[in-house]
Amino acid sequence: MPRRTAVGILLLAAALFAAWWAYHPGLAGTFLFDDFKNLNAIGSYGRIDSLQKLLLYLSSGDADPTGRPLSLLSFLLDADDWPADPYPFKRTNILLHLVNGLLLAWLLLRLGRRARLAESHATAAAALAALCWTLHPLWVSTTLYVVQRQAMMAATFCLAGLLLWVAGRERFVTRPWSGATLMFAGAWGCTALAVLSKGNGVILPVLIWVTDSIVLEGGERLPPNPRPLRMLRLLLLKLPALAIALWLGNVFRRGLLHPAADIQWDTWHRLITQPRALLDYLLRLWIPRGSLGGLLNDDYRASLDLLHPWSTLPAILAVGALLAAGFGLRRRQPLLALAILFFFAGHLIESTVMPLELYFEHRNYLPAAPMFWPLAVWLTGTAGLPLLRKSLILAIPLFLLLLTHARATLWGKPYELAVAFAQASPHSPRAQVTAGYYHLANGHPLLAVARLRATLEEFPDEALAGVHLIEAECALGELMPATRVKVLRAIGTNANEAAIIHYWMDDQIARAASQSCRGFDLDYMEQMLAAARGNPHFMLFPTHGRDIEHMAGRLALARGNAAAALEHFNRSLAQDPGPSQALEQAALLASAGSSALALQHLQYFKTLPKPPPAGFTGMPWVHDWLLQHSGYWTAELAELERKLREDQSAAAQQPAVPRP
Repeated sequence: MPRRTAVGILLLAAALFAAWWAYHPGLAGTFLFDDFKNLNAIGSYGRIDSLQKLLLYLSSGDADPTGRPLSLLSFLLDADDWPADPYPFKRTNILLHLVNGLLLAWLLLRLGRRARLAESHATAAAALAALCWTLHPLWVSTTLYVVQRQAMMAATFCLAGLLLWVAGRERFVTRPWSGATLMFAGAWGCTALAVLSKGNGVILPVLIWVTDSIVLEGGERLPPNPRPLRMLRLLLLKLPALAIALWLGNVFRRGLLHPAADIQWDTWHRLITQPRALLDYLLRLWIPRGSLGGLLNDDYRASLDLLHPWSTLPAILAVGALLAAGFGLRRRQPLLALAILFFFAGHLIESTVMPLELYFEHRNYLPAAPMFWPLAVWLTGTAGLPLLRKSLILAIPLFLLLLTHARATLWGKPYELAVAFAQASPHSPRAQVTAGYYHLANGHPLLAVARLRATLEEFPDEALAGVHLIEAECALGELMPATRVKVLRAIGTNANEAAIIHYWMDDQIARAASQSCRGFDLDYMEQMLAAARGNPHFMLFPTHGRDIEHMAGRLALARGNAAAALEHFNRSLAQDPGPSQALEQAALLASAGSSALALQHLQYFKTLPKPPPAGFTGMPWVHDWLLQHSGYWTAELAELERKLREDQSAAAQQPAVPRP
C-alpha cells in the first residue's frame, strides 16, 4: 500500500473516531417529544414477528403522503417492540451521520476534480469540508433526536443521488447508455428513496440541477452530440423542478384561501418570516455556539408585516442579495456560488410556504452540506498566509469537535437538558412545560409548581401548562382553587391542543376517582370536559365531538354508571364508526364488569352504516386497506366477542350470593 494512501486511511479513521467520541455522551439520553408518537407504532400490533405485522407497521406512518416507510423500516434495526431502549436508536443515528459525512467527502472530491482542482488539493479540501460539516454542533439536535433519522436518511439518499449523477455525467461521454442509467438512478431513483424517508427528499432534482449547472457544466468534456444530454437534463431535472415550483405555488394559494386551523399565522406571514430564520441558520452555521439553539421553537414569532419586527425587511433584502450573489458568481467563483444556491435550494420545501412550524435546526442538515467547501479549498490551497491557513486547518475542526462534545454531553442528561431548554427559551411554553415535567419526575414538585404557574400566568391559554400544573400541585397534595379556575379558562380558549388535553384527561381518571388529591375529582373533570366541549377552536377539529363523547363515557364508567357510559360510547362511535374505537370502548365496558353492555356496543357498531370509501390519501389509505383486506379487524372483533360471551357464561354459572 502506498504511504500516502496509508496515511489517508489513518487520518480518515482518526476523524471518524473523533466524531464518535464527540457524540458518544449523548447515547445516555432518552426519547424526546415526537419520538414517542412516531416510534410507538413499533408495538401497535404486538412484536413484529410476521409479514402481516411488518406491512401494518410500515404503512402506519402519516407524516407525509408516503408515510416515510423506509425510515420506519430502519427503526426495526434497533427494536421490534415497544417500549424500547433509546440507546440503539441513538447509536444507529450517530453511525448514519458518520456515513453521511463519508458520502459528502466523496461527493466533494468528485466535484473538486470536475472544478479542476489538483488531486491532492481536491482530496484535502473535500476531507476538511466534510469533517467540518460532520463535527458541527448544529447537528447534535438532529443526530441525537431519534425521530430526525428521517431527515438524515433523506440526506443519505440525496447525497447518493448526487454521486450517481456525477458518475453518470462522467460516463455519458464515452458510454451514453450506461451514463444515462446512472443519471436516471441518481435523479429519480434516489429521489424516490429519499421521499420514502421524508417528504423533503423531493427536492433532490433541484439540488442536482444547481450542482450540475454550476460545477459540472463548466468542467465537463461534452459528448460528440450534446443534444441527448440536454434532453436528459430537461426530463430528469428541469421538469421535476418545474413541478415542484407549481406545487409550492398551489400550496401558497391554498394556504391563503384556507389557513390551517392549528397554527396562529397564515401562509403569507410564514413566507415573510422565513428570511429571518434563514439568516439565523447561516449565523449559527458560521458562528457555532455552545448554546442549545432551536429544538423547542414555539417562541419564534411570525413577522406581522415587513416592518414588525424591524428585522423582517432587512432579512428579505439580505436573502435577495445572497441569491443575486450566488447567481452572479456562478462563473467566477463557482464553489462559493454552489454553497449559496445549494443552501437556499435545500430550503425550498421546509422554509417557504409549507404550513410547518417556523424554525427548526434540522432543516439545515442537507442544505448546509457544501457550505464549508469554499473555505476548505482556500485553507488547503497555496495562497498566502500559510501559517494562518495551517493553524485554522487544525483549530476549526478541534473547536467544532469540543463544542459538539459539550452539547452531546448535555443531551445525555435528560433532566439537565430540559432545564437548559427552558433557560435558553424563556418564552417558549413547550420548553417551560417540559422543564416542569422533568422537575416533577425527578422529585422536585415545588420547582415544577413555580415554573408552571409562571408559564400559565404569562400564557393563560396554554392548557398543557395548566394540566401539568395540576399534576405538580397534586404531588403536593392539593389542587389550589386559583389553579382550578385558570385551567378551565385555558382549556376553554386554547387553540390547538384538543387531542393532547383529551389524552391527558384519559390518563387522569383514576387519580380523580381515587380523590387522592384534594380539589381534583370527577366533578372537576366534568367541568374540564365542559370547557373543552365549549371551546370554539376545538370544534374545528374533525375528531373533537368523537373524543368528547368518549371522555364523557369514561367519566360515567368511573362513577359506576355503565349504562350512561354505553350511551356516550355509542354517540362517540356514531360520529366516527371505526373498528378501533368500537374495540377500545367495548373493552372499557368489559373491564368495568359490563360484558353484556360491551356486547351491545359491538352489536351497535355492526348496525352503523359503513362510511363511504375514502379517496386515496397516500399511506394512511394503504394502511386502512391492509387492515380491512387482511381480516385484521374482523379477527379482532370476533376474538373480543368470544371473550365477552365466555365472561357472560362464566358469570351466569356463578352461584347467586344470598342477600343478608
